[in-house]
Amino acid sequence: VSHIAEIPWQEYPGHFGGALSKALVRPETCGSRRIDFRISCYQPMAHVAEHVHQVQEQVYHGLEGDGALTLDDRKLSLRKNEFVFVPPGVRHGFTNEGVGPLVFLVVTTPVEDEEAPL
Repeated sequence: VSHIAEIPWQEYPGHFGGALSKALVRPETCGSRRIDFRISCYQPMAHVAEHVHQVQEQVYHGLEGDGALTLDDRKLSLRKNEFVFVPPGVRHGFTNEGVGPLVFLVVTTPVEDEEAPL
């Protein structure tokens, strides 16, 4: 059992403008072998650049705020209590287009993946 306050906020490569995440479950935090589970908090206009995963699957689950999610050529909103599954091979990015923090959970499996070129 761990407390979320014990995990530091990080701005990972490809994340910009105050797009911060806490890696809660990963091999280095608790020894997981297949799951990367994070909570993220993006300040207004913070974003992750569009990218593609070769084999990773992801779930984004909105906790608060208003996010704009791109999935290939579609632009969707993601709000509190909404979630989306992103399969491998889908180009995606996420931006806080609201006026307050965008807070969401991200579950990724497997833990590591080489990104495919756009």
